[in-house]
Amino acid sequence: MKISGFSFVRNAVTFDYPFLESISSILPLCDEFVIAVGQSSDDTLQKLKSLSSPKIKIIETLWDESLRTGGQVLAQQTNIALDHVTGDWAFYLQADEVVHENELEKIRESMLKYHGDKRVEGLLFSYKHFYGSYRYIGTSRRWYRNEVRIIRTGIGVRSWGDAQGFRIDGRKLRVKPVDATMYHYGWVKPPEKMQAKQQSFNRLWHSDEWMKQHIGTSSQFDYNNGTKLVCFTGSHPAVMHNRINNEHWNFEYDETKVKEPLKDKALEWIEAKTSLRIGEYRNYEMIK
Repeated sequence: MKISGFSFVRNAVTFDYPFLESISSILPLCDEFVIAVGQSSDDTLQKLKSLSSPKIKIIETLWDESLRTGGQVLAQQTNIALDHVTGDWAFYLQADEVVHENELEKIRESMLKYHGDKRVEGLLFSYKHFYGSYRYIGTSRRWYRNEVRIIRTGIGVRSWGDAQGFRIDGRKLRVKPVDATMYHYGWVKPPEKMQAKQQSFNRLWHSDEWMKQHIGTSSQFDYNNGTKLVCFTGSHPAVMHNRINNEHWNFEYDETKVKEPLKDKALEWIEAKTSLRIGEYRNYEMIK
């Protein structure tokens, strides 16, 4: 059984993505790691080359800025990397997603378990979404709880929509869950880096007028307009320890400043009582 990792990235240094930590977190599990590197205005490419691993295969790309609607260019870049993998399984990571070293063996065992079961087209991970600080994780409905991150190759799987998930000819993948968690750090950055990311990244989804109304020109991101959070009490992946130790901005969670629509409050109350998330978007079909 051969395992490929794959991802895409552009201007990861400018926007403070933990992309080196992301790749390093699953590199011990992979026989190769394919990454599509968009032409950047920083030293993202040089940083990747500094990893000096023979497993890493870099594909230099030029992003098509005309694919602005719906984040299509992200799926396009994901598919470029996916088209170059040679493994039986392909392990996808976005540049702000990291795997804990304590779970690598469980992940490998899951791939071995389902390797011969052709019904299984992908493996599903649970998520921890960190917000504002490495000390907090989001718990509201705005955060997706699960997503497919390992896919079987050679069956026509393609990145879907804005590259959050995958499909085959438009239909959802049939998957099994993995007893492992994806650590998502995309919302933990210095306020100025987060605002710069918002001003750049949202252009892949929205018009200039939408950007003006919703993102504005402030140099600092306001984390207080966020979401319900809880303190994180577990351990972070070892590759993240240096970043965590260097967290230098002040973030304190104030639940009284969280603004939630009445509908969301009602749905969260139901979820707390029943463990059911009504209307949850699931881009996959669970195999029983």
